[in-house]
Amino acid sequence: MDKMRFRQIHLDFHTSPAIKNVGGAFVKEEFIAALKAGHVDSVTVFSKCHHGYSYHPTKVNETHPGLDFDLLGEELDACKKAGVRAPVYISAGLDEKYAVNHPEHLVRSSPDQVITFDQPGYHLLCLNTPYLDLLLSQVREVMEKYRPTGIFMDICDIRPCRCPYCVASMKEKGYDPADPSDVYRHGREVYFNYTKMIEKTVHGIEPATAIFHNAGRVPFGDREFSSYDTHLELESLPTGGWGYDHFPMTASYSRCLGKEYLGMTGKFHTTWGEFGGFKHPNALKYETSLSLALGAKCSVGDQLHPSGKPDMSTYKLIGEAYAEVEKKEQFCNNVTAVADIAVLADDYPTGANRVLLERKYLFDIVDKYCDISGYKLVILPDHLSYSAELKEKLKKYLQSGGRILATGSAGFDENGLFLGEDKLKITRKNENKPNYMRPKSEEGFVNGVTEYHMSTDSYRFEYKGFDAVAYGVDSYFNRTSEHFCSHRHTPADPGSRYEGAVVSDNIGYICWNIFEDYATLGSLHLKELAALMIEKLLPDKTLTVYGLPDRGIATLMKQGERYVNHLLYAHTSIRGRNTEVIEDIVPLYNIKVKIKTDKKPSSVTLQPQNEAIPFEYDGKAVSYTVPCVYIHQLVVIEF
Repeated sequence: MDKMRFRQIHLDFHTSPAIKNVGGAFVKEEFIAALKAGHVDSVTVFSKCHHGYSYHPTKVNETHPGLDFDLLGEELDACKKAGVRAPVYISAGLDEKYAVNHPEHLVRSSPDQVITFDQPGYHLLCLNTPYLDLLLSQVREVMEKYRPTGIFMDICDIRPCRCPYCVASMKEKGYDPADPSDVYRHGREVYFNYTKMIEKTVHGIEPATAIFHNAGRVPFGDREFSSYDTHLELESLPTGGWGYDHFPMTASYSRCLGKEYLGMTGKFHTTWGEFGGFKHPNALKYETSLSLALGAKCSVGDQLHPSGKPDMSTYKLIGEAYAEVEKKEQFCNNVTAVADIAVLADDYPTGANRVLLERKYLFDIVDKYCDISGYKLVILPDHLSYSAELKEKLKKYLQSGGRILATGSAGFDENGLFLGEDKLKITRKNENKPNYMRPKSEEGFVNGVTEYHMSTDSYRFEYKGFDAVAYGVDSYFNRTSEHFCSHRHTPADPGSRYEGAVVSDNIGYICWNIFEDYATLGSLHLKELAALMIEKLLPDKTLTVYGLPDRGIATLMKQGERYVNHLLYAHTSIRGRNTEVIEDIVPLYNIKVKIKTDKKPSSVTLQPQNEAIPFEYDGKAVSYTVPCVYIHQLVVIEF
């Protein structure tokens, strides 16, 4: 399988049939020049777009009416001459030309749903209709004619559908089309039939061709979903609504799936489909550096003008970021993330991800299938569902010396027992909500010992052999129409104190859904309590960083026998209604780093500057000071 490259472009080309002279300004030498200016080593080019037209001669589809030559073939030839990898894009779930002519093949929420075409936009096609046969023929034609290094199938997902074909299919299988669970089960079967047929078609012609099915997400815990992807492309445009903490979360899970993965952002000010929108170069430098820091390769989304002429302002912008990636990639290839903590979750744990990022812990986000034996601490957040198999897995982990921090109802069985043992037992859900948390001591709390507002569900519990870290305090009463106090919620009742967070040698418990609360409100004391409990359970953490603000990112990668430490920081601002952007850069000076290691390093260097810096080794850890972090600094520790 052809390995992914570090500097990819995803070159959208969704072009209306109303536009004439498509590709009329395409000049192969100019295309190559743009790729070179952008320091690009891979570009995804289009066979068929969402409008449904092919950008090459075709016997199984319709060539775009405004195109009179083989644009895809010319792009592929240009890439070959430039030494640039070139996967081919095919729109799977959207084909508006076909949808207009075959509305009976569209995804429907109900059999009698009325679908109209009176507004601009695309309509989802069902892959359980004759459309699938047409799509497979389009893929086969591309494979036979061009033999691309990769196929990128877009708009592919499990889609509950009640179109006539799906209703008939469900009835034939004995499913109930009125039952949402049966409709979803059938949608899964449709999706995996599609992925199997695509794999058979592609690899029947060229077994080495990479395949990726883009759903815009990697579903958490659904290992089957990505089983037909040869690699993962993690769509995460921070300015398009994803935000800057989304990619660290998806990457921290995806790297546990055993596949190569890349981070897909965009050059756009907002999101896909934006002509004339540009990020500041500093934003793209940060976003590509973030991919490197999280063990990913890079992909930047662009959209080629219908004329086929690349916009050189775009490739100057991309080139500023990719020139830096090119210098750094030798330190980022074939790496493994170092992680002290595993967050064992049912879904992406936004609040836990934010707490751990902001406090610079090294962590993976794992599902129930992952091996947790190598982690120093496992966090069970809030609503984690429980099973007998998971209980045994966690008990074995504890018996082998592991440590667990649980919050909310995570880890408790139907009898309220934590991992089936009577040392920690939930007695009831607390009917008082919201309520308050009072730390036992001032340790770690900026605003001292007082009652802190807690907004989520919490639990009353009993314990044996644990020490209290924080107390719960109920309000006088819940807020109702009959009795309420002040503008928001009722104040704390000083006479209602009880244990709210406790810790033993190997188990910590917080009775609130604290990570849900942090994802929703982001109150400082929530992070302080979570971090205090983590510190008590993780006294020998691998990485400690001083002087990097909460929005800074610190990661540690293992590359062969050496460590690669990534330090990133960029200030974000909200522009317009809700677009988070990076523009001005604030350099950080004298960031202190300490890394536990049982060997003395032979050198510590700033890369790619290749500049040695002083370090100290005390027999247990190496310490050094990074003079300046300007967006991203690599530090390589050789042994």
